[in-house]
Amino acid sequence: MRLTFLFPAAALFLSACGGDPPEPSTGVPRVVATTGMIADIVREVAGPLAEVTALMGEGVDPHLYKPSAADVKAISGADLVFYNGLMLEGKMVALLEKLAASGREIRAVTEPFVGAEGYVMIDDERNDDPHVWMDVKAWIAALGVVERIFVERYPDNAETYRANAAAYRETLETLDDYARRSLATIPKEQRVLVTAHDAFQYMSRAYGIEVRGIQGLSTESEAGVRDIENLVNFLVERRIPAVFVESSVSDKSVLALVEGAAA
Repeated sequence: MRLTFLFPAAALFLSACGGDPPEPSTGVPRVVATTGMIADIVREVAGPLAEVTALMGEGVDPHLYKPSAADVKAISGADLVFYNGLMLEGKMVALLEKLAASGREIRAVTEPFVGAEGYVMIDDERNDDPHVWMDVKAWIAALGVVERIFVERYPDNAETYRANAAAYRETLETLDDYARRSLATIPKEQRVLVTAHDAFQYMSRAYGIEVRGIQGLSTESEAGVRDIENLVNFLVERRIPAVFVESSVSDKSVLALVEGAAA
């Protein structure tokens, strides 16, 4: 993958890799999550017992994200850092792993899937698919990682963390059940999702949806003319009535797809 990185931020990040890990804060722990989805889990588990910072807000593409100096400062001053892993965060992953090796508490919420037989999906180039949150049951497993780390590190609040996690787990299980029931009402031949990049294969497997993406797993990949032509033919042959844009991805390729199908 071609991933760019801010050189000043990289220098700050690498300089933070040395020295002793910080002692836990005397107040509530400072927790950094790379994405908003992970920050949601942390806030649900910890509630007011943590100060949570999300590096990437809604509508931000994690594949292309360039960490700022403020991000580096937040990470280096955090008591806990949670990230997705499976290369969602690009080159930031190597730096996070380097910090973890120095003794910092930096954990990937996809830990349960690494090495698990047959769970992590891969593309034709053998790249891991990091978009596991598209399967709600997988995100329930990620919730378990956050819960376990909080309980281990701050045992005095273990009862609260477990209760909060149980409540959120019930919410996610209800969501998973709703998704299965509602999506099953769509006739199978019409149960198709066409969008900008290949981020929905876990959703496809979990809920029985046929998924087609213009780009590959990462938005760093580029769609070729042949890719567009093949999808145009697919839309026309299957009479697909709608395609979906993604808020964090340029709609240029999707608009080309729609225009081609219209013609």
